[in-house]
Amino acid sequence: MTPVADHGFDVYSPRQVASRVNEFCIAKARMPLLTLAMLGMLAGAFIGLGALMFALVTSDASLGFAASRLLGGLGFSLGLILVTVAGAELFTGNNLLAMAWASSHVTTRDVLRNWVIVCMANFVGAIGLAVLVWLSGHATMNGGAVGTTVVAIATAKAGLSATDAFFRGILCNVLVCMAVWMGLAGRSLMDKAVAIVFPITAFVAAGFEHSVANMYYFPLAILLGAPLGWDDIARNLGLVIAGNLVGGSVLVALVYYTIYLRPAAREADRAATSISTKEPG
Repeated sequence: MTPVADHGFDVYSPRQVASRVNEFCIAKARMPLLTLAMLGMLAGAFIGLGALMFALVTSDASLGFAASRLLGGLGFSLGLILVTVAGAELFTGNNLLAMAWASSHVTTRDVLRNWVIVCMANFVGAIGLAVLVWLSGHATMNGGAVGTTVVAIATAKAGLSATDAFFRGILCNVLVCMAVWMGLAGRSLMDKAVAIVFPITAFVAAGFEHSVANMYYFPLAILLGAPLGWDDIARNLGLVIAGNLVGGSVLVALVYYTIYLRPAAREADRAATSISTKEPG
């Protein structure tokens, strides 16, 4: 597949990105169990590292509100860059499998298998990182302000209303899946990093909810002594996961499927290509 010259950049066109996403999703749906689970655990740890960076930056009380949120969001971008470049399976990004499902290239069972395994593996990886961070004493940095910030973040997340948690989950994964989508338009490491940083910084700065990041914050906060109940945690994760699914699967994957990959759209594209390549006269 070659880049489109009329864009003026060495990138894939939106239509080509749709085909690439579809191909990637087919491969993800058919991935062996052990590979899928291990890559899922890596993704949980990678997103946890991004969450760690956010807590570290926002623990600095000398930063203003906007600067703290923007710099924290920039630090959080590390997580998705690691997932994309180093290779890992992230539940929120894999919500794009809905595109391959709508194209009838994978079955409902294939999609649900991937989502369930990857989500569980992400949780294991995030918990594993939380334990390592706790044992390292990282939370004592800045006079203990880092640990205090983690506890405050987790407590605030557990206290969100059902409406807030669900809709913040939707908005979060629209931006996450757009970051994944645009990353696939790039051909170099720099292309991918630039495409990822802005949407991820935006969702984090805006306070939207990422289910896998929460899977890191909650266990670490509990280890640090936060009075959180597992029922509150399960409630938050259930609502945020549901919101993430709607945001990524419906508002990104199915929208782009309708635009570029549904049969009528493909026929129109072939017709337009045929007309444009005909000799004049």
